[in-house]
Amino acid sequence: MVVKRVALGLAATAAAGLVYSAGYEVRSYRLRRFDVPVLAPGSRPLRVLHLSDLHLTPGHRGRAAWVRRLAALEPDLVVNTGDNLAHPEAIPAVLDALGPLLSLPGVFVFGSNDYFGPRPKNPARYLLPLDRIRHQNARDHAGAVDLPWKELRDEFRSAGWLDLTNTRGTLTVDGRRLAFAGVDDPHLGRDRLGDVAGPAPAGADLTIGVAHAPYLRVLDAFQRDGYRLLLAGHTHGGQLCLPGVGALVTNCDLDPARAKGVSRHPRAGGAGAAWMHVSAGLGTSPYARVRFACPPEVTLLTLTGER
Repeated sequence: MVVKRVALGLAATAAAGLVYSAGYEVRSYRLRRFDVPVLAPGSRPLRVLHLSDLHLTPGHRGRAAWVRRLAALEPDLVVNTGDNLAHPEAIPAVLDALGPLLSLPGVFVFGSNDYFGPRPKNPARYLLPLDRIRHQNARDHAGAVDLPWKELRDEFRSAGWLDLTNTRGTLTVDGRRLAFAGVDDPHLGRDRLGDVAGPAPAGADLTIGVAHAPYLRVLDAFQRDGYRLLLAGHTHGGQLCLPGVGALVTNCDLDPARAKGVSRHPRAGGAGAAWMHVSAGLGTSPYARVRFACPPEVTLLTLTGER
């Protein structure tokens, strides 16, 4: 059973704090909470803060301040699934936002907006077929400003966060051994699944697959290799949603019903299917500033023992 608890706007938890402003923006950032029964029966809970798609610029002081206050939640682990940047000079804003969280155990992968600066585009293009979207994105990236991703990577690594770019690794968190596999951004075709292929470590207390964009080929590979929890971002929860209907698109080949929140692996089915969380993220491109029926959010996952 998955238990969902959502902290909304002014009703957000005191620990998470409130926000409303970042220059041109008036935002109500939200903290979502899910209980996910993915640990061995009888295990004590493990709290995972999943951050994605901050898309920060130097002017996003309100967003950065709200993220800083998330440290009061005292998560056991922080997972960052990319798209931190939206400006070549945004690294100070990212480090300010993540400040106290960087002292906690963490893992990360990058997305396209850690590598390439955003460019003006028509938001309606996301309603086009996926192959056309990827073709236009490739054209955009060919003329985009390179972002200082190496500097950001080095900052995260120096803080002790585990870089999961097309690699596997382990962390001991709250006395538990966690085994990870991660890939570079599948939306850019940078994932090298052969580098992380093979059965997940049998002796780990939990196995976790991490990617920026939840493409099916990546989810399938993690499922096949035995990873029990899959974490991704990228979709912005659909960004433009319809009340009562939900996301119309995901900007990848994942079905819109799984554009955000917790579900099971979309094709495995049954008790053997991995649990999956897709973050709707906190930001947008500076050139597509609208989120409709899909508020910006961060998620606290409380992992519990299977029942």
